[in-house]
Amino acid sequence: MRPSRPLSVRAAGGAPAALTLAAVLTALPAAPRALATPDGGCCPVAVASYDAGTGAVPGYTDPAAALGEPTRFTGTGIFPGVVSPFNPPWMTHEIVSIGASGSITLEFDPPLTDDPDHPFGIDVIVFSNGFFIDAAYPAAIVGGFFSSSGGTIEVSDDLVTWHGVPGVTAASGLPTLGYLDAGAYDTERGTILSDFRRPVDPAVAPGDLAGTGWRALLDLYGLSGGGTGIDLAAAGVTSARYIRVSNAPDAVEPIAVDAVQRVRVPLTGDLNGDGIVDFDDMLLLLSAFGPCDGRACPADLDGNGVVDFADLLLIVASWS
Repeated sequence: MRPSRPLSVRAAGGAPAALTLAAVLTALPAAPRALATPDGGCCPVAVASYDAGTGAVPGYTDPAAALGEPTRFTGTGIFPGVVSPFNPPWMTHEIVSIGASGSITLEFDPPLTDDPDHPFGIDVIVFSNGFFIDAAYPAAIVGGFFSSSGGTIEVSDDLVTWHGVPGVTAASGLPTLGYLDAGAYDTERGTILSDFRRPVDPAVAPGDLAGTGWRALLDLYGLSGGGTGIDLAAAGVTSARYIRVSNAPDAVEPIAVDAVQRVRVPLTGDLNGDGIVDFDDMLLLLSAFGPCDGRACPADLDGNGVVDFADLLLIVASWS
């Protein structure tokens, strides 16, 4: 798009307006700035310990698979596809298996912190390979939830005293969603990344979603990439350097962990989830200009059902 070309939009009140992209760019800082307060990074810095336990899946015992971001695209070179609530990660370098009496402990530096500004009070998110069963393949209609029932979660500051997190297991949250603009079974990567550091409302339980269609499911995720949200306060702590996922001694099946992510306070207008609001986010918004018409619309920042001039102004106001 040439900067001198007028962009026709409608203001928040519905009145036509004319805006040149050059005028908007002139009002922005010369270069994006980093976040004023670093949040410590998304991911664990190390595997503190790993015990595969009894019955871990052969070939899926590399604990380093739990480091880094959750998997967005799986099956490369074999059966490629986006990771979606109906298509979980499954390759050996993407998930680590934990059998009966097994566990994995991951270290965060700086430690995780209980922050009331985190969405829904969630401070850290665990991602597994749970998924929805499609009731009408390939229509992507939730017919059931397939996951291991295990995965006790504990946190600690010193690897000595551990605090259990009640009411959740490693796969009790929503399955992973890698892209906001891809279909459930797309074999090409999407262009709009979900935010793995933004939790879904913990009131939304996978077992309650039978019959939910793809569009309604995307609305429930919002900008999030899913996962199981953990509130440190529920464990009775304000910070934790270590998080441990364990399988029970009497477990009849292994569990799998893909990643663990630190939650951050979301920035309005950060459409690609990189922690800043910049030209990349503006381009995503401009590419989505117009009515949402029932589609997932993360660029509709004010929630009025259309990506318009008002949303563009919110991007400008949040520029990092």
